[in-house]
Amino acid sequence: MRYLVVLFFIFVSCKQSPENKRGPKTLAEIHNQAIFVDTHNDILLHTMEKGFIIDDDLTGKTHSDLNRMKQGGLDVQFFSVWSDGNQANPYQYANAQMDSLDAVIIRNPTKIVKVATTEELLKVVQQDKIAALIGLEGGHQFENDIHKLDTLFNRGVRYITLTWNNSTSWATSASDESKKDGTLNSEGEKGLTELGKQIVHKMNTLGIMVDISHVGEQTFWDVIATTTKPIIASHSSVYTICPHPRNLKDDQIKAIAKNGGVIQINFNSGFIDATVAKKEEKFLVKHKTEIDSLKQLGINPYVAEESMYSKYHLETEELKAPFHLVIDHIEYIIKLVGVDYVGIGSDFDGIVLPPKQLDDVTTYPLITKALIERGYNEKDIYKILGGNILRVLKANE
Repeated sequence: MRYLVVLFFIFVSCKQSPENKRGPKTLAEIHNQAIFVDTHNDILLHTMEKGFIIDDDLTGKTHSDLNRMKQGGLDVQFFSVWSDGNQANPYQYANAQMDSLDAVIIRNPTKIVKVATTEELLKVVQQDKIAALIGLEGGHQFENDIHKLDTLFNRGVRYITLTWNNSTSWATSASDESKKDGTLNSEGEKGLTELGKQIVHKMNTLGIMVDISHVGEQTFWDVIATTTKPIIASHSSVYTICPHPRNLKDDQIKAIAKNGGVIQINFNSGFIDATVAKKEEKFLVKHKTEIDSLKQLGINPYVAEESMYSKYHLETEELKAPFHLVIDHIEYIIKLVGVDYVGIGSDFDGIVLPPKQLDDVTTYPLITKALIERGYNEKDIYKILGGNILRVLKANE
C-alpha cells in the first residue's frame, strides 16, 4: 500500500505528467506545471489583528494576498491558525480565524476552495483555483480537550503543530526544552505525556498530520515512537547550517525520512542564517526605548517589535539572509536523506525577515529557478515544490 501511495504521487505532483508529453523546458513551464504547496502562511492573523482583507491588494502591507498567491504560482495553501500561550479562550480565537478564511472563500468561489481530501485538492488545482487547508499552530488552542479534534478536522484542519513556543501540559516545546528552567509537562518531564500520546493516536486516526515544528527534542522522539503515520515539520530548517532550537538535527531529519514524513523549509532569516540572531539582537536593543513605549501603550509585544522592522526599512534589509541559503537548506536534506523528504513551508506573514529576494508570495518562482540552476530535473523539482507533502497528506488520510 505504501508503495502504491508513492507511485500515485509521482504522477499527481505535477498538473500534467511529463511522461505524457514532451517535458517543459522553460522556468515558467516547470513552475506552472508543478503543484506548488506552501504548508505555512500566517495571513489569517493579520485579518484578525489588523483588519486586513486578503482578497484586497495588500502589496506593501503583507507578504500575501489572494491575487499575489496566484501570481506566484501557488496551488495549495495551508493557512496557519495561531495564538500565543497567553491568549484568552484560544479555541474560540482559533475558530474566529477559520471563520475569516471561510468568508474569503465564500466571496471568491472562482479563486479559492477549501478541500478535505487529496482527491478534492487535485480537482481544485486542475480548475486553476487555490486549494485551501488549515494548520493549527499550537496544541494549546484545543484546550486539552481531545474531543475538539473532531470539530477541527471537520473545519478543515489537516495538521496540528503540537506546541508553539509555549509548552502544553501534554507536550514540551523546543523553546522550553532548550532552557534550564523551561516549563515541563504535567508529569514533570520533557516530552509527551500519556494524554499527548493519545492525542497523536487520535490525529493519526482522523487524518490530521502530526507537525513537529516548534516541539522539543524529547517530544520529537516521543512522537516518532508513537505515531503510526508519516509526520511533517511544517516550517523548520536545518540545525547543522543554522543551530537554532527551532531547527532539526541530522538524526531527526533521518528519523523523519525513515518515518516517510517531510520537512518543509522555513524562510525566516534567523532560522536559515547563523549570523542573523546576533545582528537582530543588536537591532532590537538599539530601538528598545521605542519598543518599550509602544508596550506601555498596550501594544502587543510582538506587534511593537514588528513595527520597528517596518519603520527602519534600510536597517532591516541589512539583517536579511542571502537567498541562496534557502536552497542550501533544501539541498542539505536531499544530500542527507534524499529528494523525497523536503518541501516549502515559507512562514510568510508570520516572519518579519524573509531572505533577500524572497519579498513576498510572488517570488516563489525564484526557488524553481535556483533548483534548475543547481541541476535538479523536473521530476525532483515537482516533488520538492509539492509532491512530497501531497504524498504525506495522502498517507494520513
